[in-house]
Amino acid sequence: MNNQRVQRLQNIDILVIDDSPREVEHLLSALHAQGARTTVASQPRKGMQLAQVFDPDLIILDVHMPGIDGFAVCRLLREIPNCQDIPIIFLTSASNVADRVSGLTLGGVDYILKPFEVDEVVARIAVHLQLVKRTSTQRSNPEFKQLNQHPDQVILQAALRLISLQLNNLPKLGEIAEHVGTHDKKLSAIFREHLGMTVFAWVREERLRKAQELLARSRMSIEDISAEVGFASAANFATAFRERFLVTPTGYRQKVLDAN
Repeated sequence: MNNQRVQRLQNIDILVIDDSPREVEHLLSALHAQGARTTVASQPRKGMQLAQVFDPDLIILDVHMPGIDGFAVCRLLREIPNCQDIPIIFLTSASNVADRVSGLTLGGVDYILKPFEVDEVVARIAVHLQLVKRTSTQRSNPEFKQLNQHPDQVILQAALRLISLQLNNLPKLGEIAEHVGTHDKKLSAIFREHLGMTVFAWVREERLRKAQELLARSRMSIEDISAEVGFASAANFATAFRERFLVTPTGYRQKVLDAN
């Protein structure tokens, strides 16, 4: 009698993005044995293209890769409509706590260290595929799959999100660019082309926009708001706010209160 083993990953599509495919050969064999279909990209940017084209059920992603690291890849994938909900498992030798926290914070569902036990990785993949909530309508809708964005637009959206979350501790321009998989001159050109302003002109506008929101919706002091949105001092904040909106922060807050 032929006792065929149950295949836990039957007809599952898995994309592996790793610049050293040989390190995951045993895992690929195990995935095939479990019925999965695998696609391997040894170049990060190629992996992002394949993610948009093939719409995999799950992505296995290395961290340390040349040109653009796995964290930047994850950040960019989260800005692409048909890739936003694909579960991403980091499989890497980057073992320090900061890397693990970064991976999970950026949206990875798991973080597994190399060297790894193949059976454990397969089991974790199966668990995450059971947990993920991707609707069949979304995955089968041709229009949804065609929402591929220009790479520059993806980079822009990722940079805008990163900056917005770090206004009070803003990285340098080169670091922002690295975090979204590009370099400072390219990022500056993207901002000028799509937004008509420099990166730091947009940062100033975003700080003032966020300050407006906090003045209207919170009871934070002017000094605390100034620090929260990244101004060097309350005086600098007040000057910038008055120049932009022709009213002081205190005057703006009072207008909001009077209107309500």
